[in-house]
Amino acid sequence: MSGRRIWVVEDNDQNFDLIDYLLAEAGHRVLRLRDGDELRSLLAASPPPPDLVLLDVNLPEGSGLDLVPSLRGLVPGRQLPIVVVTAHAMRGDRERFLAAGCTGYISKPIETARFVAEVEAHLAEELE
Repeated sequence: MSGRRIWVVEDNDQNFDLIDYLLAEAGHRVLRLRDGDELRSLLAASPPPPDLVLLDVNLPEGSGLDLVPSLRGLVPGRQLPIVVVTAHAMRGDRERFLAAGCTGYISKPIETARFVAEVEAHLAEELE
């Protein structure tokens, strides 16, 4: 399962550094994007799309959830898998994110012992 392209939309340097380290150690290729505009622009430019997007909810320009509808349809032939990585962990948050169109949810703070397995489980779902 290693070597997958994962784009991470995260404005916090410490959070990104941890995510990058964990995923790179597992052999994945990580690209950091600081905001939704950068993500939309890169997807529209038609490079090979990522295998998975990890999306922070709290971004400088607003909620990452607001991006999700505009990302649908930017990758021809498949639904772009988007997993929210967020500190929002109240009852009902997971369901709210999935209802907004996200394909998965991982809560912060990141549990380093489980994070890569959680990401790879979402990657495996996309292969089915």
